Amino acid sequence: MENYLNRDYCLSILKEYTKSESLLKHAYAVESCVKAYAKKFGEDENYWGNVALLHDFDYEKYPSAEEHPYKGAEILRNKNFPEDFIQSILSHADYTGVKRETLLQKTLFACDELAGFLTAVAYVRPSKSIDEVEVKSVKKKLKDKAFARAVSREDITKGAEELGIDLDSHIAFCIEAMKQNKELLGL
Repeated sequence: MENYLNRDYCLSILKEYTKSESLLKHAYAVESCVKAYAKKFGEDENYWGNVALLHDFDYEKYPSAEEHPYKGAEILRNKNFPEDFIQSILSHADYTGVKRETLLQKTLFACDELAGFLTAVAYVRPSKSIDEVEVKSVKKKLKDKAFARAVSREDITKGAEELGIDLDSHIAFCIEAMKQNKELLGL
């Protein structure tokens, strides 16, 4: 098996560069959503999941737009990851100029901000559980600009559009995907 298909190998890279519990959980949340879409679309769940797992692995050490995700791409190239894997990661940030053309690229972008937002919504529930998160409460929180203000509402909307999926359906799908891994996500 190629290293980039091995989740444990990719997880070791993630943990080498990321120490923050919240950033690790974000990686797992995005991985959960992207893998669920891979299954739905009949794509390679390991490959898609590992791209999602590593999409922000360089962010803690290189948080600026000048460095993230470019440093990560450089690190992965040095570890002989395939170029399409790296391009998928580069495409999740609009400012890189890498166009999202593949289904994986569009899915990663669509799930990235939404997974973070769903985590924030779960944290304000009394139980802090994803089980209590509903589409209507997510939509209400999306309208509240003060709530999780670092999350781009525009990217959430644009992500669903690029995927060609109704926003409510996309939110519901990602909630279900995150429920499947709620222990790992701490939700």
